[in-house]
Amino acid sequence: MRLFAHTCSNTEIVCALGCADLLIGIDTDSDYPPAVVGSLPKLGRDLDLDVAGVIALRPDLVLTSLTVPGHERIVAELENAGLRTLICDPLNLQDIYSDIRRIAQALGVLERGEALLAQMQAAMPRMVLPRPPKILLEWWPKPVIAPGRHSWATDLIELAGGINPWSGLDAKSAPLSDAQIIDAAPDAVVMSWCGVKEENYRADVVRRRPGWEQVPALRHDRIVPITEAWLGRPGPRLVEGYRALRRVVEAAAQ
Repeated sequence: MRLFAHTCSNTEIVCALGCADLLIGIDTDSDYPPAVVGSLPKLGRDLDLDVAGVIALRPDLVLTSLTVPGHERIVAELENAGLRTLICDPLNLQDIYSDIRRIAQALGVLERGEALLAQMQAAMPRMVLPRPPKILLEWWPKPVIAPGRHSWATDLIELAGGINPWSGLDAKSAPLSDAQIIDAAPDAVVMSWCGVKEENYRADVVRRRPGWEQVPALRHDRIVPITEAWLGRPGPRLVEGYRALRRVVEAAAQ
């Protein structure tokens, strides 16, 4: 099978299933695992995919997604070109598990898929703490955007033993005002800014927000970077995101 992966998470799922040899091309943002992606044709970022280039590669299947606003246009172009697609649009962890299973089935490695799911679930046990700390996970710093109810990030925070104060919001994510955050009094702030490399996350951006000096996370200096590659990509490396969140939760619970 000739396989093209559009989005980092799909590339990582394919590789975790032991099917990297099927890949004939990827999107430009796919950067893991480096030993695999380094030699593959990269045909543009998520919303700027070179669809004509994908067609020229003659894939038997294109793995794509709707996780980025605007992906619908790219998916429509792929399908209008007659390409066979498998589309992922997960909201929560269970959706991600279902997508991994669908991809494994499409690649003829369902047993490997079940094994991968079992490994992921075993690596992310639910922690129960007497006082679960409140965790603000920032997808973006200005305005602050945090996950809502329909987000695997909320699931991960809760599995790690914490609380997302905005888990009741009927949204994938939502912008928050300073007043909302000050009122919620999060015990820790996790910077996981979309499209920004972890080395460019800046805690001083959080510290200088007006009125935030009274927030417990700032009073106790719990402003922690966790790469978006571990929290924002719905694939196997969410396990690393869970482990990092668990360290944050355990520190905040002390």
